[in-house]
Amino acid sequence: MALAIAGAGLLVLGLLLWPGALGWFGRLPGDIRFERDGVRVYFPIVSMVVVSFVLSALLWLFRRLS
Repeated sequence: MALAIAGAGLLVLGLLLWPGALGWFGRLPGDIRFERDGVRVYFPIVSMVVVSFVLSALLWLFRRLS
C-alpha cells in the first residue's frame, strides 16, 4: 500500500513539474546561487527546508491515521 501511495505521489509531482507549475521552487528567498563565467553553484537551502517540513508533516499524519 505504501508503495502505491509513493508511486501516486511521484506521478502527481511529475505532472506538476512538467508544465512548470512548480517554477517557483528552487527560487525562494534564502536559496543561494552563484553564476560566473561557465560556473554555476546552487544551494537550495530554503527549498529543502520546505521539502523537509512537508515530508515530516505527511509522515506524522500517516502515523496518526494508522
